[in-house]
Amino acid sequence: MADQIPLYPVRSAAAAGHKRAAYYSAAGPGPGADRRGRYQLEDESAHLDEMPLMMSEEGFENDESDYHTLPRARIERRKSGLEWFVCGGWKFLCSSCCDWLINICHRKKELKARTVWLGCPEKSEEKHPRNSIKNQKYNVFTFIPGVLYEQFKFFLNLYFLVVSCSQFVPALKIGYLYTYWAPLGFVLAVTIAREAIDEFRRFQRDKEVNSQLYSKLTVRGKVQVKSSDIQVGDLIIVEKNQRIPSDMVFLRTSEKAGSCFIRTDQLDGETDWKLKVAVSCTQRLPALGDLFSIRAYVYAQKPQLDIHSFEGTFTREDSDPPIHESLSIENTLWASTIVASGTVIGVVIYTGKETRSVMNTSNPKNKIGLLDLELNQLTKALFLALVVLSVVMVTLQGFAGPWYRNLFRFLLLFSYIIPISLRVNLDMGKAAYGWMIMKDENIPGTVVRTSTIPEELGRLVYLLTDKTGGAPLLPRSASTQREEQHAGTLTQNEMTFRRLHLGTVSYGADTMDEIQTHVLSSYAQVHPQTGGNNPSSTPPRRAQSSTPKVRKSVSSRVHEAVKAIALCHNVTPVYESQAGITGETESAEADQDFSDENRTYQASSPDEVALVRWTESVGLTLVSRDLTSMQLKTPGGQVLTYCILQVFPFTSESKRMGIIVRDESTAEITFYMKGADVAMSSIVQYNDWLEEECGNMAREGLRTLVVAKKALTEEQYQDFESRYSQAKLSIHDRVLKVAAVVESLERELELLCLTGVEDQLQADVRPTLEMLRNAGIKIWMLTGDKLETATCIAKSSHLVSRTQDIHIFRPVTSRGEAHLELNAFRRKHDCALVISGDSLEVCLKYYEHELVELACQCPAVVCCRCSPTQKAHMVTLLRQHTGRRTCAVGDGGNDVSMIQAADCGIGIEGKEGKQASLAADFSITQFRHVGRLLMVHGRNSYKRSAALGQFVMHRGLIISTMQAVFSSVFYFASVPLYQGFLMVGYATIYTMFPVFSLVLDQDVKPEMAILYPELYKDLTKGRSLSFKTFLIWVLISIYQGGILMFGALVLFEAEFVHVVAISFTALVLTELLMVALTIRTWHWLMVVAEFLSLGCYVASLAFLNEYFGIGRVSFGAFLDVAFITTVPFLWKVSAITVVSCLPLYVLKYLKRKLSPPSYSKLSS
Repeated sequence: MADQIPLYPVRSAAAAGHKRAAYYSAAGPGPGADRRGRYQLEDESAHLDEMPLMMSEEGFENDESDYHTLPRARIERRKSGLEWFVCGGWKFLCSSCCDWLINICHRKKELKARTVWLGCPEKSEEKHPRNSIKNQKYNVFTFIPGVLYEQFKFFLNLYFLVVSCSQFVPALKIGYLYTYWAPLGFVLAVTIAREAIDEFRRFQRDKEVNSQLYSKLTVRGKVQVKSSDIQVGDLIIVEKNQRIPSDMVFLRTSEKAGSCFIRTDQLDGETDWKLKVAVSCTQRLPALGDLFSIRAYVYAQKPQLDIHSFEGTFTREDSDPPIHESLSIENTLWASTIVASGTVIGVVIYTGKETRSVMNTSNPKNKIGLLDLELNQLTKALFLALVVLSVVMVTLQGFAGPWYRNLFRFLLLFSYIIPISLRVNLDMGKAAYGWMIMKDENIPGTVVRTSTIPEELGRLVYLLTDKTGGAPLLPRSASTQREEQHAGTLTQNEMTFRRLHLGTVSYGADTMDEIQTHVLSSYAQVHPQTGGNNPSSTPPRRAQSSTPKVRKSVSSRVHEAVKAIALCHNVTPVYESQAGITGETESAEADQDFSDENRTYQASSPDEVALVRWTESVGLTLVSRDLTSMQLKTPGGQVLTYCILQVFPFTSESKRMGIIVRDESTAEITFYMKGADVAMSSIVQYNDWLEEECGNMAREGLRTLVVAKKALTEEQYQDFESRYSQAKLSIHDRVLKVAAVVESLERELELLCLTGVEDQLQADVRPTLEMLRNAGIKIWMLTGDKLETATCIAKSSHLVSRTQDIHIFRPVTSRGEAHLELNAFRRKHDCALVISGDSLEVCLKYYEHELVELACQCPAVVCCRCSPTQKAHMVTLLRQHTGRRTCAVGDGGNDVSMIQAADCGIGIEGKEGKQASLAADFSITQFRHVGRLLMVHGRNSYKRSAALGQFVMHRGLIISTMQAVFSSVFYFASVPLYQGFLMVGYATIYTMFPVFSLVLDQDVKPEMAILYPELYKDLTKGRSLSFKTFLIWVLISIYQGGILMFGALVLFEAEFVHVVAISFTALVLTELLMVALTIRTWHWLMVVAEFLSLGCYVASLAFLNEYFGIGRVSFGAFLDVAFITTVPFLWKVSAITVVSCLPLYVLKYLKRKLSPPSYSKLSS
């Protein structure tokens, strides 16, 4: 069957064709195959030129081979050689050279499939990587260069390095070395220390993991070995609650059933337990030591990324005939998972870098905030100003003498235009914001994991959220809304069974008791006449099955449906053992203690648990399950045993799961199947109600599952089993062949019922989404759910407002269809877009630019059936096309790639584990906290940092202006106005506290910011820090610097030697007043900071007089305490300060009166 599936490359030349063909061939036989045939014809024949697409017309005349590159390729092709080189070609050349060098030095080993002999690591053909985990960024040699590179790639720091180094040249030396090296050294010391601590912590964590001890089986018995010394081919014993050290094939276990549970939350972010099965050939061996007496090997495919699939075979050579067993994902134990029950023994197949968990971790990139980039631009502008100013000075000197040396000295004199303390202040500010976010009582449990980007939270335009699990329904009573349940992103991931539909009759929440009576009565009918012994219960049943098909009574149909739901699943009941009982007896004799109190269910999806809990509530209880059997308890307390013959697990491709069971009492074999309506509608017998009812349930926001069954005779089953095991052993195209065999069973199933399970909305999702929408943030929902459910959630969570239309993008498969559909969408205005993952792929392939452009105009977008990579791809596209800031919110392992791709990732600690919250920049406990995080903390961080950054620049500009005025008065001499300590003191102790206290400033109260989210809209335009605001600050600085210096010169002609003391005192006072002018809401710490700085300055005037005296001998020692305490000094300094600050106060007052900013209207 599987071999007949044709694989068409659509055009041998076009890469697109290959991709597409491969994509559809993977879908296996069935509906996908004939769709491909149709698809190919269309592609060949469609002459797309006739379709007027209102997009780039020229894109169409192109050959099919460059579909992907449409709009952008055209633009790039026109650049000539030199222009290309200047416009970034050099970057491209450099990076390709570097890549080439790296490739040569660090050749990647090609990954190959391998044959692993049990217990014989020495037999392996090639060298495999060491089994050590390494999360460190640097090693001993690369640490210092690496950290320095990270620091000096910022223009700001690089500039300071050059300036500081220039002080070693005697001709350029100005003042003391420490004036330049002290601040730079401080910045670097702090950074290196921070990195070193992080690095050391990583090193310790790695060391701890690598030195864990495990028991290794050898011919001589058990040996303790370190995790990092484990090799491919070793037999390793892992105890309960121990981490599995490397990827292994599961050979045997202490559990009688031959299976065990493992916890995989560290690997895929799912909190439920997974059932793993030992290879039966080795599990049957009488004793442990026999593993060495057999000659056996495992053939394993080459290491791959996919953690949910594995293909391999187990072969025992020394038996006659040789035993072959197929190995699949359920026989593997991946590294980083934890054994939850029993002791397991496995043979190591992949180690170190080749394990699934290491291959799936991507190196997170260092995120750099937009604000930092903007400040970097401004420092470049300042640098230009600095160069211009120095050239002007030298020109006015008339290029006399060694002018280039003077030019350089001027550059150094004015170097304070660019403040070194900018980085220090901002970094400290960021740390402070992070601390405030973590200390906020209104959002408990919030953790800031990336301290470098709190300002990003204030600039977001796109919020991409996942919706884990089903639909949020209207909130029910408070008792069911369990607030503390950790949950999905928007929904709680707490499933409840809501509806059972049998085609003619439907049961809802209020009629569940009827189902209970039906189940009771149907079991009561069967058993009374048996007199307790089972076999005699068969005649009535047999008779019933042989009579012609009569319409079954409602009671028997309900009974059939409930039984199917109770049997068709992957749930295992787990009993908490009483203290003192060993693990062995617990598993062996558990069926005596079926008390309901200590039973919990484990399964890989919460829906399944919800279904099994529901059957328990109506009277049919799952009491035990192992690999080969399952036991149900009837309402009358009788235990029914079913033998499990085959299980077909759920996959995202097949969207269904099946199970074949044999009833022990009647020996009937039944094939049960349940799955999504899309997958099941073609499999079940013809009926007229399924599609309609699915639609109805989806509109209510329920997740639907269709349940069906098929009775098999013994012969049918045996025939199936032989074909199935044969397909499972094949090494090539195993997936296709197995799918084809299973498909032969999936025909004409009898439809039993349709179930609806709901997933509640988390608390306050609606108001939060409403608030974000009013703040001008566009919300995109990327989910794996089906279209109907996703649409319904979008409505019920108010993601799409009631008045808006929803445009559902029709499924498209070819370029022509995508073209027409995009045109249809373009004509709609202000409507939300719902699009499925497959259509999205097609549109992105041909019309990436146009699709993103159209989608960005929508108020909301919902992408359903999205894979994790598609989620990340959408984020990257949005960032590239719009240049706006994006934020991704998610809670499962499948959202990690999206969170890392966004400018700012927020993880929610959910039912699905902690993986997302660990990978994120900010981790929260509930979705509703996003509102406060953005509206209050994001907004404040951005506004404060912008004010802080500009103020620090103003502090440097004003002193440079004074230096310029001073130099021009003194015949353009390149002599410093203030000496060493004064400069350092000015940047630190005298003005640092007040300037830094801007970090506590807020323009409106948090309550106001949440009440009026429209305030957030202003921020996205980036007006708090732009060239306009920056120029205003530059003008203020020039005005103030000029006034201070000229004032000092004019008022103190007689005591000219005192110009330093006077102008410096006025300068410090001006700075303190300017801080007071900038602050919008006072805080007691700010007042303390102002007076503390003033006190420090006054004290230093008294005590550090020789420091004020450091300077050129020509000025003499010009500080004399007697002069400072005179009245003229005080009034003149006050006069200068008033002249420099009063006009600004007046201007600010007028501005507040004439055009008040939006926040002041609220706060007044």
